Amino acid sequence: MRRVIVMAVAGLSLAGCSSFSMDSFKSAPPPMQVQLDSAPQGADAVTSVGPGCKTPCSVSIPTPETNFSVTFNLPKYQPANVPVTVTRTPGDFTTPATTTLDPSPVFAELKPAGPPPRAARKMHPKRKKPKPAADAAAPDTAAGGSAFPAPAPAAAPPPAAAPAH
Repeated sequence: MRRVIVMAVAGLSLAGCSSFSMDSFKSAPPPMQVQLDSAPQGADAVTSVGPGCKTPCSVSIPTPETNFSVTFNLPKYQPANVPVTVTRTPGDFTTPATTTLDPSPVFAELKPAGPPPRAARKMHPKRKKPKPAADAAAPDTAAGGSAFPAPAPAAAPPPAAAPAH
């Protein structure tokens, strides 16, 4: 009987404590490993939640509460930003909570940067050379309506030889 009373008193004293909750029994979620890769490899990959590395690599991040992104940078390539969707499934007394990332691993295909813009050149006026008179004359198109010369008249057939008598 003594044990029942002691347990009841202990239960009442804990119930009266306003700072007591079931959350205090839950441990903080462990950090997550995020795999990062790129084509070509060797890019600097930085997550929006902090850590980064040189691809291919893996970083440890605190279990994210919300979506985040990874930015990939490599000299002579255009930067790429890959959004990562975080899906949390709450646990209960029999199963732990889970967090999944999509995509996993996080991959970026980097495109080559275009050539640097060319410096604008000053346009110098070109000197025009005078055309020779023969080249300057336009073909006579008024006479025949064509830029091509008129065909030569067809030759008449030779006269028929008179029969010899």
